[in-house]
Amino acid sequence: MRIKKNDKVKIIAGKDSGKSGKVLRVINSDSKITVEGINIIKKHIRPKKDGEKGQRVEIAVPIDVSNAMLVCPNCSKETRVEYAIDKAGNKNRVCKKCKKNI
Repeated sequence: MRIKKNDKVKIIAGKDSGKSGKVLRVINSDSKITVEGINIIKKHIRPKKDGEKGQRVEIAVPIDVSNAMLVCPNCSKETRVEYAIDKAGNKNRVCKKCKKNI
């Protein structure tokens, strides 16, 4: 997957399109990512003990990786990712627009 944890992404489809945030979690098996502040739902928690109150908690739910686009840290534009191998033989992610390492 071309998007990694702690990358900044912009949402391009869905109810939160146009918003951006940092990737908190990557689920490779399902091709999903969790982004902070995006796709928030309210979950109802029931009380566990007597006298304790129930509560509503807001949590971020994973979205499909195809609905997000990586924001290049160098040029600050939404971009696709290509891979390049440097002289040391390491594989690096490269911005398609500014051609710099991500």
